[in-house]
Amino acid sequence: MWFPNVLGKDGSIIMDRNEPLIFGLIFVSIALAIISILSFKKRQLQFVLNRLNIISNFVLLGVFVYRLLTLSGETIVSEKGIGVLFPIISIVFLVLANKAIKRDEDLVKSVDRLR
Repeated sequence: MWFPNVLGKDGSIIMDRNEPLIFGLIFVSIALAIISILSFKKRQLQFVLNRLNIISNFVLLGVFVYRLLTLSGETIVSEKGIGVLFPIISIVFLVLANKAIKRDEDLVKSVDRLR
């Protein structure tokens, strides 16, 4: 992700890293996570933002799997790597965060009932 393209020995471009779809989806996922973290006083908004982030990570995972399946064999720089697992890990952590938010919301509602 740090270099714009990968050049072969003869100077030809092997892999071009200028992909706005992947960059946009990663940016949306990061932005939703940061906004969700900063809105800790609004649990319902946090829950919705995490759901949107899960959906964006599923789309990102779909794009990664599509690229993985359409990519030909190994090149000089291996494109097939661990990067496909990052959206899966993110989805798992977002689901765990939503469970904790739901549990916290239920606890607040039960305390309000006792008043």
